[in-house]
Amino acid sequence: MCDQMLPANDTNHDCSRRQFITTALAGAGILAVEPQWLSAAERKKGQRKKKAAAQGQAAGGQATDIVTLGATGIKTTRIAQGTGWNGGGRSSEHSRLGQEAFTKLVRHSIDQGIAFVDTADLYGTMPYLGRALKGVPQDKYIALSKIWPREEYWNMPSGGAIKEVDRFRKELNRDVLDICLIHCMTDSAWPTTYARIRDELSELKQKGVVRAVGVSCHDVSAIKAAAALPWTDVILARINNVGKEAQMDASPEEVAPILKQARANGKVVLGMKIFGAGQLTGPEQKDASLKYVFQNGLVDAVTIGMLKPQEVDDTLQRMTAALKA
Repeated sequence: MCDQMLPANDTNHDCSRRQFITTALAGAGILAVEPQWLSAAERKKGQRKKKAAAQGQAAGGQATDIVTLGATGIKTTRIAQGTGWNGGGRSSEHSRLGQEAFTKLVRHSIDQGIAFVDTADLYGTMPYLGRALKGVPQDKYIALSKIWPREEYWNMPSGGAIKEVDRFRKELNRDVLDICLIHCMTDSAWPTTYARIRDELSELKQKGVVRAVGVSCHDVSAIKAAAALPWTDVILARINNVGKEAQMDASPEEVAPILKQARANGKVVLGMKIFGAGQLTGPEQKDASLKYVFQNGLVDAVTIGMLKPQEVDDTLQRMTAALKA
């Protein structure tokens, strides 16, 4: 299988090449069926994923209801407490709250029933989360983090995932990282560009150190590639009812069908920028975006970077209203 660790030989090269071609065709809208070179086991796995996605999560209920994320088997709430608003260089508005206020915020979210936290190396909030949730049983919440794959003034990547995930688990005080994504994919070539990261994440997943793998996307072609690639379990995508004016990659009319197809392909779709990274501030704007995202079946869950306990309460109320509408 292409998503397993293989020796660096012609077989591996051939597999990567076939996978890249498939992704490119899908990104161009040419590939509508499973590629013929998939093994019987891969086909069966894909069919199971599609069935799980087709069943989906019914509308209605509460924002904090426990749901199953696609075929991953991961059970959590429809909303995650985001921790990276205005993030970059291992800093964000959340880390800048300071440990005391950050702990109060995250503990409030947990107390209100949110069982999902979203972080990343880019945000600098993993050590804060590790301290904030000290003493909270690991099975009480799902932890998602992301690997920044590019060399920056603040980041010297290993080129893979093993070293990064080991550090993430230490910072989060967790034995297992529930979801690990390659952060901020901006083109359709990412499956080839970051093949080593994918391979090492697959190895970690096989060992049970990571439960689900995928990418966060900041480009429509990157989403299309993720939707077509058998390796991808989870896609984190920017979606709201406004579009580029509210931090999306394209118009809702262009992005929505891709997300629906991704879910039909068995992928878990997590929505971000639901409130346009703070640009959709009015009550009517927030309500309209939540209703658009959930009533159109575009996501399994969303991550929202709430900064204050009262923002948590307000968002939960609005999201529950949107689910019930």
